[in-house]
Amino acid sequence: MSNVMKYFNKALEIICIFIFAFIVVVGAYQIITRYVFNAPSTKSEELLTYSFTWLALLSASLVFGKREHMAMTFLYDKLAENKKRIVSVINEILVLVFALVVLVYGGIAITRLTATQVTASLGIPMSYVYAVVPLCGFITAFYSVVNIIGILKGGKV
Repeated sequence: MSNVMKYFNKALEIICIFIFAFIVVVGAYQIITRYVFNAPSTKSEELLTYSFTWLALLSASLVFGKREHMAMTFLYDKLAENKKRIVSVINEILVLVFALVVLVYGGIAITRLTATQVTASLGIPMSYVYAVVPLCGFITAFYSVVNIIGILKGGKV
């Protein structure tokens, strides 16, 4: 399972790096057209907004999966090892439920709802923008299940 996770993490990292590089290029283009040519591009501004949304949500899923997200552990650190394991599993189950109910179920609902709407400048369906929500829900749910299995097998709590 660790090899699968390693490759999955690497693929998600590469996607996030690509989106970030894309944002840098489009942002530079936006600055040049606005300040050098005095003709701002509305398409690039919209593209930056939606790209940043995708980057933020995919990165959040990646950081959660690698268990490198910010946490306040001052109470957790005082628990005995077996209680830490129980709290960690409960935490992962809560995240799994949130990912499945809010991100996947709610994300699919909002993606369907926005399928007929198009963006103002780009003219693409808004469902393309919202598709990242259920996608990240599936990714987060996958990571949560893997984390639960790892904790129950005696891994990192």
